[in-house]
Amino acid sequence: MLMVEFLQQLVNLLTKNNMKKSIFLFVLGVFFMSCDKEKDVWSETYQIENKLEIDRQFETVEIDISKIPLKDFSITDLETKQDLIFQLVDTNLDGENDVLLFQPKIKANAIKKYYLTFADDKKDSVINYCYSRFVPERTDDYAWENNKVAFRTYGPTAQKMIEDGVKGGTLSSGIDAWLKRVEYPIINKWYDKHTTGKGSYHEDSGEGLDNFHVGISRGVGGIAVKSDSIYSYSKNFSSWKTITNGPIRTSFILDYKSWNGNGKQIQESKHISLDYGQNLSKFTINLKGIDSISAGLTLHNKDGNISRNKNWISYWEPYFDSELGQGLVASDDYFIDSEEYITDKKDESNLYANLKSVDNKVVYYAGFGWKKSNQFATQIEWEKYLKVFAQKVNSPLLVTKI
Repeated sequence: MLMVEFLQQLVNLLTKNNMKKSIFLFVLGVFFMSCDKEKDVWSETYQIENKLEIDRQFETVEIDISKIPLKDFSITDLETKQDLIFQLVDTNLDGENDVLLFQPKIKANAIKKYYLTFADDKKDSVINYCYSRFVPERTDDYAWENNKVAFRTYGPTAQKMIEDGVKGGTLSSGIDAWLKRVEYPIINKWYDKHTTGKGSYHEDSGEGLDNFHVGISRGVGGIAVKSDSIYSYSKNFSSWKTITNGPIRTSFILDYKSWNGNGKQIQESKHISLDYGQNLSKFTINLKGIDSISAGLTLHNKDGNISRNKNWISYWEPYFDSELGQGLVASDDYFIDSEEYITDKKDESNLYANLKSVDNKVVYYAGFGWKKSNQFATQIEWEKYLKVFAQKVNSPLLVTKI
C-alpha cells in the first residue's frame, strides 16, 4: 500500500475521535520533520587551495556526486555564507548527473572552504552563457560560446559538398573564431539572421561578427601531424555529441574518420569544453596511431607578432579595423616546443605548438582575444593573460573533501 493511501485511511479512521486525531497529526508532523531532517543532515565540506601568488577566479572545480543519493544541492562559501552558482553534469550521458561544477574566488596563497548540502528551495534562474549545438540549418556546423568568445567547426555535409563540387561547402578541420563583443549568447541569433536573410553574421551590428578566415589553416587550435616538412590534417568531423550546456560550462565530443597522417593511420576524437569567463577552449584529443601532434594558430597575412614561451604560443595581428590575439597553452605534461611554418601556399602558414601524447591523449587550450571587445587593449595584455593561464594550468586548484 502506498504511504499516502495508508495515511489517508488512518485519518478517516481517527476522524470520530478528536483526541486521537490530534495525537496522530502530531506524530505525522514529527514524521515529516524527521524526513526533512535526514536530508538536512547530509553535507560535505570541501577545501580549495590556491598555491600560486595570484588571485584566482573563473576556474571550474569539479565535485564527484555520483555516489550521493540526492538530486538537489546548494554550494555555499563558508566564509561569506553566500550560495554559489553551480551546474550539474551527466558526463557519461547515462541519465544521472555525476559531477557538480562551480567557480570559487580565491586570493593568492589562500585556502577556502565550501559547504555542499541538500537544498529543496527553488533556485534563481540562471543564464546558460556556456552553450553549444549542432547547426543543421547552416549546412552542418558545430558552434560553441561563452560570455567572452565563440567558435565553430565543420561537419560531413560541408565536406561532401566540396568533394562533389557543390557550392557553399567547407573542407576544413580548423577552428573558426566568432568575434563577439557582448556577454549574452549570440549563436542562435546570428544563425537566425543568416538563415532567414534578415541580416548577416559577417557584418557587425554592435554585437560583433564572423570575419575570421580559416580556410584549410588550423584556425584557432586545429591539429596537424608533421613528417619532415609536410603537415597533414584530418577532414571535417564525422559525428558529434553534446554533453552539457549551462552557466558554468559547455562541452561536447567531435569524432573524425580515420585519416592518413604522412603514412600513419590516425584515429582522432576531440572532447572540447568552454567555461564561463575564459577566452580559451579546452581541447582533449584522444588519439591512436601517433605519439605527438602539432596544434596550430593561423598566421593569416603574416603581418602580426609571434611570441613563444615554454608553455604557450601567441600571435597578435592587425585585423581589419581592430587587432586580434590568438593563443594556445599546454601544461608541462604535454608541451614539447613550438615552431613557425611559413609558406606561400594559401592558408597553410601556421604557428605550431608541438605536443606529446600521454596515454593516447593530448590536452591543450586555445582561443583568442579581440581588441574591439574591450577585453585586451594591447599585445602585452594578451600575453600576460596567456602567461597567467599557463601558471594556473601547471598548478591547478587543489580540492580536498574534509
